[in-house]
Formats: sequence, C-alpha cells, structure tokens
Amino acid sequence: QVQLVESGGGLVQAGGSLRLSCAASGRTFMIGDMAWFRQAPGKERVFVAAIAASGASTNYADSVKGRFTISRDNAENTVYLRMNSLKPEDTAVYLCAADPRRSTRPSTAATDYDYWGQGTQVTVSS
Repeated sequence: QVQLVESGGGLVQAGGSLRLSCAASGRTFMIGDMAWFRQAPGKERVFVAAIAASGASTNYADSVKGRFTISRDNAENTVYLRMNSLKPEDTAVYLCAADPRRSTRPSTAATDYDYWGQGTQVTVSS
C-alpha cells in the first residue's frame, strides 16, 4: 500500500503564501500521477492541481491558475503545492492524492485517484 502524509498548512493573512508538502511512503513504485484537492466545510471535494509522474505535465483549476504551483521530487517521493496570493476563499482542508497511472495529462477527477492523505488545514484570514 501507499501512505501519503501532508504538511505545511496553517493560518495566513490574505495575500500571503504557504507551501504544502505531501510525502509518500510504502510501495512508492506504485505512484504515478499526483494531485491536490481541497474540501471546505459542508462542500464537496474539488480539484486544485495535478502533476504527471514525470513532472513534465501539470493541470490547474481555473480558480488557482497563476497563483498556485505544483511540483514534485521523485527522488524524495514528495509533491509540493506552492500557494501565493492566498484568498479567504482558499480556506479548506487540502488533500494529497496519488494514482498508479502515468499519463501525459493528469486527471482532475477525484475518482481517478486511488490513494489519499488525511489532509492539512489551510485558513486564510481577511
């Protein structure tokens, strides 16, 4: 199995920045594409960003384009999400996801990801 552990969340003022990390362990050879999703209280889980196994292709939700950057370090089995110009509407639990597939364009659908972390809280104050 694969375990994913997120870190780096916290409380930040609007306009600030945070960097989230997601460290994978276990059968890491099973990890291909990876992604970040977020879930606000009482709302459904939504796509934020994804990165292909090679790191050559990324995909972003329109709401975060130009502000968030996803990257990965395959030697360290870690994926990152750099978040700049944060807004109060970015407040949510951020979850890391992984899948064995190695695609040219990583999926935006939560149902396509087999492995999930527990999440890290990001709170942006106005």
